[in-house]
Amino acid sequence: MMFNGYNESLAESIRQWLREDVGSGDITTATTIPQGHESKAVIHAKEAGVVAGMPAAELVFTLVDPALSFKALVRDGQRVEKGEILAEVEGSTHRILTGERLALNLLQRLSGIATKTRAFVDALEGLPTRLVDTRKTTPGHRMLEKYAVRVGGGANHRFGLYDAVMIKDNHIKGAGGITEAVSRSRSSIPHTMKIEVETESLAQVEEALAAGADIIMLDNMEPDLMAEAVRGIKAKSPHVTTEASGNVTLDTVRTIAATGVDVISVGRLTYSFNSLDISLDLNAKKGGGAS
Repeated sequence: MMFNGYNESLAESIRQWLREDVGSGDITTATTIPQGHESKAVIHAKEAGVVAGMPAAELVFTLVDPALSFKALVRDGQRVEKGEILAEVEGSTHRILTGERLALNLLQRLSGIATKTRAFVDALEGLPTRLVDTRKTTPGHRMLEKYAVRVGGGANHRFGLYDAVMIKDNHIKGAGGITEAVSRSRSSIPHTMKIEVETESLAQVEEALAAGADIIMLDNMEPDLMAEAVRGIKAKSPHVTTEASGNVTLDTVRTIAATGVDVISVGRLTYSFNSLDISLDLNAKKGGGAS
């Protein structure tokens, strides 16, 4: 199932977003187009990219009017070229225009994330390093944006503060050090949960290893220092996962992966991307009564 079974949650969000946009009604459409007017619309890409969010767009139109016909011509994860038709929508012109903006907003944003993710994945071709996202997502859209990362070929980091322990610099300061932070956390969490520790130096890496961290994040390290850290970790504790993070770009991601890290987390997948240019064009099918 799409979005890992969160379809009802998505439907409720879409209803809320429609209420935000439509309010008491689409006054422009109501005063310009006769009731009963029907059309066939095409959704098409105005630039090349990777599509994500087609089921979400379909759900928008379904919730606006179950009588609308939505025909997807491409699937999520598919590369498309400029001018390619992604879907056709047919039925009430009023209802098509009511759902147009929300459907396009979702398609454009999610396709932009998938397109950017695919570019990073392509840059890592041939290397075993895994690309993951972060929690730097748009409030209320995390489920969708992390889905788009998966569509683009990436993987997801933790979904929230609840599903993994990640001890960062402020936790270390508050707890009085890495050792104390890991010890306190280990004594409170279930045995099935892992502990990740953010480190910025070889000394912190050594402390995190000694404290029993399951995952060690190497934050904003230069490639040579990172490679040294990875070698030391794997020599002493080969089961520990290494993660690189901090200002990762398309220009640097392959160099970072060459240090031997297992995972690279990239926040810009979901906070610094360009929405894919996608449009809906209406082709009048038949008229109705007076407006």
